[in-house]
Amino acid sequence: MFFRQLGLSLFTVLMLAGCGTTVVNPVTGQTERTVMDEPMEIAEGKKAHAEVLKSYGAYPDAKLQAYVNEVGQKLARNSHRANLPWTFTVLDSPEVNAFALPGGYVYITRGILAYMESEADMAGVIGHEIGHVTARHGAQRATRQQAAGIGVLAATVLGAILEGAAGLEGSTELFGQVAQGVAAGYVARYSREQELQADALGAEYLARNRYDPGNMVDVIGVLYSQERYAADQARARGESPSEGGGWLSSHPSNEQRLRDIRQHAAAHAGQYGDDGRDRFLRMIEGMRFGESPSQGLTRGQHFYHPDLGVAITASAGWRIVNADDSVTMMAPDRGAALRLMGVPPELGRSHDEIIRQLLKTPQGRITRGQINGLPATHFEGQVAGRDGRAQRLDFTLVTGPRQAQYLLLYLAADAGALQRHFAQLVATEKTFRALTDEDRQAARPWMVRVVPMPRGGFAELQRQAVVSQAQLRLLNGVYAGGRDPDPGPPVKTVVAR
Repeated sequence: MFFRQLGLSLFTVLMLAGCGTTVVNPVTGQTERTVMDEPMEIAEGKKAHAEVLKSYGAYPDAKLQAYVNEVGQKLARNSHRANLPWTFTVLDSPEVNAFALPGGYVYITRGILAYMESEADMAGVIGHEIGHVTARHGAQRATRQQAAGIGVLAATVLGAILEGAAGLEGSTELFGQVAQGVAAGYVARYSREQELQADALGAEYLARNRYDPGNMVDVIGVLYSQERYAADQARARGESPSEGGGWLSSHPSNEQRLRDIRQHAAAHAGQYGDDGRDRFLRMIEGMRFGESPSQGLTRGQHFYHPDLGVAITASAGWRIVNADDSVTMMAPDRGAALRLMGVPPELGRSHDEIIRQLLKTPQGRITRGQINGLPATHFEGQVAGRDGRAQRLDFTLVTGPRQAQYLLLYLAADAGALQRHFAQLVATEKTFRALTDEDRQAARPWMVRVVPMPRGGFAELQRQAVVSQAQLRLLNGVYAGGRDPDPGPPVKTVVAR
């Protein structure tokens, strides 16, 4: 999500004096020591809420926000902590993600909503996150972190976001680096017991609100399909599937969760109401899908940023990774990459001034020219690496539309990788350009449409869609097996606006 940055105050160390106090856990009824009592949960959650909104942004659809809040408030009223000032927010993010902060702040992304099949499915995700709050899991994590020197805000906020984030590559790269550097990844996960407890509470809250708790099984199935799809896509690119990223990766095994959830559902056997599928599909009709123009749009080998007015094209076979503060074109073997970043105005207005600010005493060769009519300056030289040895540095500064400055940084695993990929790095750099009319047409945002399933099935549905048949099957809950929808009933597709 190009140039989006989370406020640094999220990672400010806020140490608490003393050994904390004791509270009664609302779920278990047991007394536990804590560094975060309820007033502090609410206060710290409120502070962090502002930072989350600054980072992600709330999805600009008042009706969808009101709908999600209505469902969330209904679940919260029938939870173990109905007294909290609960807040439910749809984030403008394509990540398949949901998380909660202490004090009753619950977030669900439009990315995960696109893959839900009903209101009851959505309620299952929200109920799980409510369970983390009612059982005080964030406060428990903050208490564990005190001995490690991690502040309350860093432990709870960073941990909550990472718990559901989409892995190191992509928009959560910054979070992953901070977690590894600050706490060796420890804050990135709830414990196995906490996750299973949140599952159980989610099922209980569904039942209390006349949703079938069996929908928790469906939610886990959706997330498992996401995992399968990501693995299949990696294999198609010739890469080894990762061990998981996203909301499901920090949770216990699928098999154990499914077994336990089925037991919880059986314990709440009874007559339940409508799952709200039709109502849910009406609410997500027209919802943005994938990246938004303010975050930059990946379309095949092209990256467009309509708000900034720039575009770049990756070499064939190279992968585009759209991150918080940059976009990276990565070689298939991951040996080299070209990273595009915006240059903060305070670093200077001219290329020479920016180079001096970046390198202090620049030593190397400077070449001036143009890239597609835009003023460009390439620097090739050496800097001292972390081990003190000289390391080659290549980058290009380009003045884009509205006099904004951009940095194109050459990255390589070693000198050999840089030499192997240098020609492609240069070729990719040369595609950087101001958006053309053709680019703007290609950069139209995508949205979810709800249409009757055609007689020709997914093959016919795909003819009018902008995503593959595989992704259409994923969107409609049949990627990892299951019966295809019959012709006629509503299904989800994705089209360009």
